[in-house]
Amino acid sequence: MTTILKTRMALVVTRILAVLLCVISVLSARAADPSSSRPNIVFIIADDLTYRDLGCYGGQAHTPNIDRLAEQGMQFSHCFQSAPMCSPTRHNIYTGLYPVKSGAYPNHTFVQDGTPSIVHYLRPLGYRVALSGKTHIGPKESFPFEYSAQDNNPDMQAVAKLFAECSASNTPFCLFACSNEPHSPWNKGDASRYPADKVELPAYIADTPVVRENFSRYLAEISYYDDQVGQIVDLLDRHNLSANTLLMVVSEQGNSFPFAKWTCYDQGLQSAMIVRWPGTIQAGSQTDAIVEYTDICPTFVAAAGGEPSATLDGKSFLNVLTGRTNEHKQYTFGEMTTRGIINGSDAYAIRSVRNRQYRLIWNLNHESEFTNACTSSDYFASMVRAAEKGDSHAEQLVNKYRFRPELELYDCVADPDQMNNLAEDPGYSDVLQSLMAELKDWMQSQGDLGLDTEMAALQRQMRYRNMSREQADAAWQARKKK
Repeated sequence: MTTILKTRMALVVTRILAVLLCVISVLSARAADPSSSRPNIVFIIADDLTYRDLGCYGGQAHTPNIDRLAEQGMQFSHCFQSAPMCSPTRHNIYTGLYPVKSGAYPNHTFVQDGTPSIVHYLRPLGYRVALSGKTHIGPKESFPFEYSAQDNNPDMQAVAKLFAECSASNTPFCLFACSNEPHSPWNKGDASRYPADKVELPAYIADTPVVRENFSRYLAEISYYDDQVGQIVDLLDRHNLSANTLLMVVSEQGNSFPFAKWTCYDQGLQSAMIVRWPGTIQAGSQTDAIVEYTDICPTFVAAAGGEPSATLDGKSFLNVLTGRTNEHKQYTFGEMTTRGIINGSDAYAIRSVRNRQYRLIWNLNHESEFTNACTSSDYFASMVRAAEKGDSHAEQLVNKYRFRPELELYDCVADPDQMNNLAEDPGYSDVLQSLMAELKDWMQSQGDLGLDTEMAALQRQMRYRNMSREQADAAWQARKKK
C-alpha cells in the first residue's frame, strides 16, 4: 500500500471518527436535555379548587386519577398564582406575564394589544396549540388557539381527534384542557359520597348546616373534575402518547368560600401542581421549590426546545422537573382588585408577597368593606346569621373577612390557615419591612401604581374597554343598581 493511499485512508478514518464523535455528542446532549425530543404537552386546569382539598394534598375529595399522577410524577408543595380570580389567572398562564404588566389584572379582562402568548412561542417550533374548555381570555389576536369546548368544559371528542391526528402525523402538540369544575353552582358529581354532617370544614369557615351542604356538593364536583383528568389520561394511553407527553395538572385559585378565591391568603393564591413526564421526571418525587403560574409558559417553551423570551416575567423551572435543582424563586407575588367583579367593593386593592415562611398582605383600601360574590352567597349569609345569634367564632370570621387592617403578616408554616396576624407584633417588624420592600420593588417593576391602578381597572375589562374612566365608572355604578 502506497504512502498516499495510507494517508487517504487515515483521513477517511479520521473523518468517520469525527462524524461518530459528533453523532455521539448530539445523542448525549439529547439524552441530557429532554427538550430535544420535543415532547407533547398537556395542561389540565380546574376552576375554583382549593389545592388542600385534593386527596394527594391531604384533602377529603376522592381524586384517584390525580393521586395516581402524583405517584407517577412530581408533586409541588409551593406553587402559586398571581391573582385569585379566573381571568387574570388564565392570562397569567398563557402569557408568562404578571397581571398588571400584561393589563389583565381585573376579572373579565384582556391583555395589552400585541401581547404574544404561548401559541406564538410554540407554533414556530412545529407545535399544534389547542385549548379545549373554558377560555376567559382576550383579545383573540393574542390567543390564536385551536379552540373547542363542550358546555364550557373540555370537549373529549375534540381532544381525541387532536391526539389521533398528531399521533398519525408525528406532530407535537400542546393542549390546554380547561375544566369549569368545581366552579359554583356545585351541581355535578355524587354528593352522597360526602355526607354533609361528616365533612370536615377548614378553621376559617364557620360551621353552619348551609355551609356543610354547600361544601359537600363542592367536594363532589372535585371528584367530577378528577374524572375529567382520568378521561384525558386514558386518551393519551389509547393513542400511545403517554410516554412522550409532559402532563401538568393544577387546581387554579381557591374555591369561592370565605378566605379563598378573591383573597390573597394562601387559600386564594396557592395551587396544586403535579407533573408527569416519563423518563424525565422521577416517579413519586416531590419538591418545595417556589414556582408560579407565570413560569409555566417559559417552562413549556424550554421543554419544547425553544428559548424562552427574556421579556417574560416567568422563568423556566425545567431544571426542577429534571431533578437538577430544588430551588427556583425566593418570592411569589399576588394582587387582587374588586373593582368590576360581581358584588365587588367599589375599590379594594390588595397586594401580597410571600417567601417560604411568611406572607405579607397590603390592603390599600382597608377603610372600605370587602365585598364580592362570596358575601352575597347563601353560605356566607348563614355565617352572618350564626354570628347574630351569638356564635363568637362565626362573628370573628365574618368580621375578619369583611374588614381588614392595612397590613397582615402570617407565618405560613406555623399558621397555615393564616388566622393570626403578626403585623403589629414588634418581634416581626424586620420581617415585615423586608417583605414590604420586596413588594414595593415588584409593584414598581410592573408599573403598578396601587390605588391609581385599582381605579383604572374598569377600563381593562372587556365591557368597558372603549370608555373613559369616568364613563366606565358611571356604567358600572348603573349596573350595580340593577
